[in-house]
Parts: sequence; structure tokens; C-alpha cells
Amino acid sequence: MNTFFCDLLLKWDKKSNHRPMPWKGEQDPYKIWLSEIILQQTRVEQGWAYYERFVKQYPTVQKLANAKDNDVFKLWEGLGYYNRCRNLLFTARHIVNDLQGIFPTDYDGLLLLKGVGPYTAAAIASFAYNLPHAVIDGNVFRVFARYYGIHTPTDTKEGLAIFNKIAFENLSKNKAGIYNQALMDFGATVCKPMSPLCSDCVMQKTCSAFNQNKVGQLPVKLKVIQKKKRYLDYFCFAVGNKWLIQKRDIGDIWAGLFQFYLVEQEKLVPANAIYFKEVLVNQLLIDTNAIKVQIPSKVYQQQLTHQLLLVRFIKIELNAIPKAFAKGKWVTLNTLKKYAFPKTINSFLAEEGLLG
Repeated sequence: MNTFFCDLLLKWDKKSNHRPMPWKGEQDPYKIWLSEIILQQTRVEQGWAYYERFVKQYPTVQKLANAKDNDVFKLWEGLGYYNRCRNLLFTARHIVNDLQGIFPTDYDGLLLLKGVGPYTAAAIASFAYNLPHAVIDGNVFRVFARYYGIHTPTDTKEGLAIFNKIAFENLSKNKAGIYNQALMDFGATVCKPMSPLCSDCVMQKTCSAFNQNKVGQLPVKLKVIQKKKRYLDYFCFAVGNKWLIQKRDIGDIWAGLFQFYLVEQEKLVPANAIYFKEVLVNQLLIDTNAIKVQIPSKVYQQQLTHQLLLVRFIKIELNAIPKAFAKGKWVTLNTLKKYAFPKTINSFLAEEGLLG
């Protein structure tokens, strides 16, 4: 077990994790199972009210098993993905009629329940019985990819093997339930997909992505090529005549080419003071009083086979190289043209007269 990572996480959980959820700390396998099924493909904010209504109307698995289909579907109305509701009823009746109303008490038994996959089985096993099974969801992928600097795509067989191994090695075997919940909370509130709170992160000193300035580039997913649109903001950091560049990793477009510091967004966000603070202060620990930010460029578009790229460039003039980029690759304008850049970046450099 990586006791260092585990200790940091549990310390953060005890001191700073104040994320309230009605199922948090619950040990009743029925209520844990109910919450996990509701939260499949549903945000916590939306699933919260549904969970409370279900628990109120069907406080036990016996009550749910004896309910009329239409009544349960009516209560589910608005959540979507109704196959989850069908599985909910089927499994409740299976537990009552075939298992004497008792939930399986081990991972393998839980995995046999309809609608329960590896993640849900691990969650119930650890939360209800404190069994040493690691939960792996999007939050966990993101935390480990950034902390360990893993560029292997999460949606590949090799990637899944790597993340499963790391998840088990980091798991607190004696506090599995507390650890799993803390890890998911950490990914949801600190190591967020967009605008992570790196400035206040307890993992900062040992986080590979933070120390290599690649927070916005991890984790990697192969299925990203299926996106219709991608929104890329390049922060072009300059100190005097030197510019910061980074080499792109494998697993995505433009592998091996160079770029400026990349922040990918889910949509085209307004480039205002709030946005700059999220990136510069929260993610990179750069004092905004010691910089000069130029108006973002026009939006460049590049059509690839499976995706449309919408790209902006934001020039940031720094008084000195910040700690976050102390080990970065800084090149002069004279040598900038010697590096291979994607077409869109070359177009920007040419229009700005930076290629000589």
C-alpha cells in the first residue's frame, strides 16, 4: 500500500472534506445499493432528492420488492435511463424471494446482482462491510492519472489494468469504506475535471501532473476522438524573450508535437478575471498581480476527421519564471520556429509575426 498517498488523503478527509450527502457513512447495504443505482449516469445534485424520496417511500428492500411497478417508475420519473429502474425492481425481488431478504455480504455475491457492476459491487462491499475493494470511477481515474502522471488511456485494456493495480495498492485495507468515499470526494471537489484547486491541494508537492504542468492534459481517453467539438485554450507564457512550450504525449491528437500550456474546456468559457484566476491562481499558483494578460486571440478552427477544434490563444507576460514552470522548457523567439507545432498553433504564430 502507498501509505504516503493514503495518509495524505485520509488527513484531508478528516480535516477538510465537508461534502454532505445523505448516504455518506451509511452502512445499510440496501440504502447504499439504492444510492449507487440512482447515481449511475446521474449527477449527485440531481440524484440526492430522488434518493431521499425512495428511502422515505421504500425504507427497506422488502417494501421496494412489494411495490407496484408503476408506482416505482412514477417515483423514478425524470431520472432517465429507465433500465436502471427495471433492474432495481428485479434485484429487490430477487433478494427478497431468493435470498431471504439478505444482501450478499461479499464482492462476488454482490457482482451477481442484476444491474451491479464492478464499481457498484466494490462500493457496497467497502461501505457496508468495510471489505478491501477499491472503487474506480471517473474521479478515481482522474486523481491517479494526475498524481502518478499516467498517460495510458483510461478506456483501454492496458489502462484499466494499470489503474486497477494502482487503486488496490493505494487502498487503505483497514478503512476501505472511508478511504473510497474520501477518494471520490477528493476528485469531485479538489481534483476536478475543470478548474482543479491545485493551490490548496494536499497532494501538490508529490503530484506528477502539477509538477510537470500537465494537470489540464490528464487523464487521457481514446474515445476523445469521438467528440464533435473540443475547446482548447492555450496560455502562451512569456518571460522577456523566452516562451514556455511543452511536448504533447501519446494517446491523443498531435502526439510528439509541441504546444503552449493547454487548458481544455467543455465549452467556450468567457475569458474574464474569474477564469484567469481559476487557471493562473488555483491551478498554477501564479500571482496575477505580477503578470500582464493580453486580450485572447480570435477563435481558430481546425477540422479533423472526427472532431472540430476551436482554439484560443491567451498571451501572458510574466516578470519572472514562476515556481510552477521552473523545470519547464523555455525557448527564445529565435529558436521557436525550430520546433514542430500543430497547424493551428503555426497559424497563430505566423499571424503574430513570431516565426521570423
